[in-house]
Amino acid sequence: RMPVSVPAAESRQRASAAFSLNFLSLVFSITAFSSSYWCEGMRKVAKPFCTGQSKGDHCIHFNSPDANNSNAVQYIWETGDDKFVDRKFHAGIWYSCEEIVSEEGEKCRSFISLTPAADRGVLWLSIAAELLYIILLLTGAILTSVEMCYYSTVIDGLKINAFSAVVTVLAGLLGMVAHMMYTTVFQMTVNLGPEDWRPHTWDYGWSYCLAWASFASCMAAAVTTINKYTKTILVLKHKRKMLERSLKIKYKFPHH
Repeated sequence: RMPVSVPAAESRQRASAAFSLNFLSLVFSITAFSSSYWCEGMRKVAKPFCTGQSKGDHCIHFNSPDANNSNAVQYIWETGDDKFVDRKFHAGIWYSCEEIVSEEGEKCRSFISLTPAADRGVLWLSIAAELLYIILLLTGAILTSVEMCYYSTVIDGLKINAFSAVVTVLAGLLGMVAHMMYTTVFQMTVNLGPEDWRPHTWDYGWSYCLAWASFASCMAAAVTTINKYTKTILVLKHKRKMLERSLKIKYKFPHH
């Protein structure tokens, strides 16, 4: 009895590992999809004129002591980079936000509206692939949990295991394609997007890293599920061979 119970316990452990990886991938993908920190960077924004009691380096000062006197000739001696101030921005699949020059807080715009018209279709394909990726991850997690909690026959468990493996692998491929498409669209938007949005410097943010971590976790879950399926098949084949061998011995020596 002992050799039979060990593979069952090991099988349950592998199913639990696959479920944990699948669930982790699902949480990462939903968090990344709903956030706007796929890319972060700096924009050079022209400084506004200082008004009222405004002071500091975030606005351009008048040379005239009486700024309200329209007859006074005002000279601005600031040139080059002195006319500009750096402002942080971050962008995701849904919207892009940047700091407001003269106030605290952020100003957000739809990222879809910033994307060049020629690349907007690719962005929508990326969004559709991301949504399908999340749906397939959820399906894989449900199938793995059913396999863990519901045992009728070994064959039924193998069928669920095989379907879960296919769904998880397909989810991983979709996630990879979706992430790559968004990366391409963002780079095209940086080069061809509106002048009042184009960043001066930028890099990928934590949401982008989280999206690829979700992909890695998804593929790890797929490998674990396939490994469990393969090992179960090998164990069944081994048991079948042992049974056939015992039957041959029994028919060969019927009196014993």
